[in-house]
Amino acid sequence: MNRETFTYQEYLERENELEFPYELIAGEIVEMPPESYQNVQIALFLMAQIADIIGWSRVSNKTEIVISGSKVNSRIPDVTVLSEEGLQEVVAKNTSIIDIDMLPPLLVIEIVSPGKEARDRDYRYKKVEYAARKIEHYWIVDPGEKKFTAFDLIDGIYETNTFQREGVLNLRKPFDISIDLDSLFLDRTRF
Repeated sequence: MNRETFTYQEYLERENELEFPYELIAGEIVEMPPESYQNVQIALFLMAQIADIIGWSRVSNKTEIVISGSKVNSRIPDVTVLSEEGLQEVVAKNTSIIDIDMLPPLLVIEIVSPGKEARDRDYRYKKVEYAARKIEHYWIVDPGEKKFTAFDLIDGIYETNTFQREGVLNLRKPFDISIDLDSLFLDRTRF
């Protein structure tokens, strides 16, 4: 690429030229590392659990979210859950991109990859960005630490609830769901 930074429009125009998973971070097109098999399985497990409650049409793993700031960012969470109104907007615009003028997702879920950079990205940067985008619920699943953290946006700031390792987690927001942490953190790389 000839330039170091791009506007969001330039980024969209280049989308078909890119041959790797990417996000727009502070105007730079940043290649995202491939997901581990374990992380993909955790995302699928959660998607199935949520779809059993609200249906598949509101659950996605490829929805791009535009985040405003001093420079536009674009994030693709591991799992995105839309509100009913948000689904209507996405369908009406026939897009998988939730632009800045659209309703934010109801919930985003990130599965933490190993390494400090990945941890900082999910626990620090995305947390701030998702709060600024007014995403009401943000879950971080950390397979390395066997930790599930649920953030609820209250008055513009995320309040944190952290759950460790084992047992059944019962959440009431954004919908009633029970998640078996033993099953969630099952090592799916061993047969």
